[in-house]
Amino acid sequence: MSYMSQCDWDNQEKGAPSYQKNSAMARIKPYELRQKTKVELLSQLKDLKAELALLRVAKVTGGAPNKLSKIKVVRLNIAQVLTVISQKQKSALREAYKNKKYLPLDLRPKKTRAIRRRLTKHQASLKTEREKKKETYFPLRKFAIKV
Repeated sequence: MSYMSQCDWDNQEKGAPSYQKNSAMARIKPYELRQKTKVELLSQLKDLKAELALLRVAKVTGGAPNKLSKIKVVRLNIAQVLTVISQKQKSALREAYKNKKYLPLDLRPKKTRAIRRRLTKHQASLKTEREKKKETYFPLRKFAIKV
């Protein structure tokens, strides 16, 4: 018997990968989460956490294998909901502080500590009175070559 006949490529199902076919619960789509309000997201989060608690109880009591595989999916869904909630909060804060003089620290660009401590371009370009006088009294000399 050859290798190709053992594999049986032709009879495999097309579409979703095998790890997605077996999972009982589908992952939540982030674009659907972004359309929901904060209250809806929080209620969904509460439901997911309750479901996770039930699945963990089933794991301890020796539940069905399909419930055990569902734990990972539910945890990922919880993470997605929390991520969307935090993204929405941050974007709302950015909108609120758009035209204010000072931004909260977590909304400022991170960069590096050295760059944040650096003088601004305006501060770095400022000159002392003495420097200004020296430049006006002794401007750069212009030389021309005679041919």
